[in-house]
Amino acid sequence: MDSPAIRDTTILVTGGAGFIGSHLVEALIPQNEVRVLDNFSTGDRANLPDDVTVIEGDVRDPMALQEAARGVDVIFHHAAVVSVSRSVDEPRQSNRTNLDASLLVLEQARQEDARVVLASSAAVYGHPDELPVPETASTAPTSPYGVQKLALDQYARLYEDLYDLPTVALRYFNVYGPRQQGPYSGVISTFLEQAWAGKPITVEGDGEQSRDFVHVSDVVRANLRAATTDAVGEAYNIGTGQRATVLELAETIRDVTDSSSPIVHRDARPGDIRHSGADTSKADRKLGFEARVGLESGLRSLVSESDARPAPTGEDPSPTLESNQYS
Repeated sequence: MDSPAIRDTTILVTGGAGFIGSHLVEALIPQNEVRVLDNFSTGDRANLPDDVTVIEGDVRDPMALQEAARGVDVIFHHAAVVSVSRSVDEPRQSNRTNLDASLLVLEQARQEDARVVLASSAAVYGHPDELPVPETASTAPTSPYGVQKLALDQYARLYEDLYDLPTVALRYFNVYGPRQQGPYSGVISTFLEQAWAGKPITVEGDGEQSRDFVHVSDVVRANLRAATTDAVGEAYNIGTGQRATVLELAETIRDVTDSSSPIVHRDARPGDIRHSGADTSKADRKLGFEARVGLESGLRSLVSESDARPAPTGEDPSPTLESNQYS
């Protein structure tokens, strides 16, 4: 089922120059007035179409947010500190961006009577006690990042209940696709960089840990559905409903890149979540969303993208399996 069209709407995308945000802007710009609020700490202006209105500013700045959100109908909130490890090292700074600023967004949305679609994360579940993980599963985050996203989920529900503000929280699993670069870009980007360079593909631990890898194009479709659904005030898992092990991922990447890189193992990362996978039945039932891109086909399309090849860093990157790499 195709996503419903959004037309003639004034839209703000916070973090719109980042990974998911820029793909969302591309999908929205042909038929809407789209604004982007970004401080370009991680986002890139080159990711944005020429005809988007850009407000360079920080989502934590109430004046910049007010300027960007004036008169909007929908806010897609993707500005965030996306690294679990950084949230552990700098919990207060992470909280200011991921939670305090998100409250500013919700408050500004109240002023504008605007719908808010919020980027949340599978990190809210911590070590899941059931697989696949439904939205009703217990939530026990293992990092400040997960706590912040869980609080944001709850605030979104509360704002719908208390203030009749239409909100939807999307709990992303492991998102991948073009433009996913930088130190927190995730295991797929790291493995691709290693394979292209002919370096060993480094798998942490035994490689049997599993994740639900969802292509950014499917995540964009989920956002478009969230912008039009009547099922507001709720959180939804956004994934494929299928899990792949890290070893399977490494082997597939080696195949689709025609690389001769060996697959080597290094010590497991302490505290790493062993398995994560989305139960997407609620998103299917209430949003009409179902992922379309399988992992192998998504990787092949990524390899064929001329701008997907990361610039060499000169370093041996360390793969991360964080379930929250989305901005």
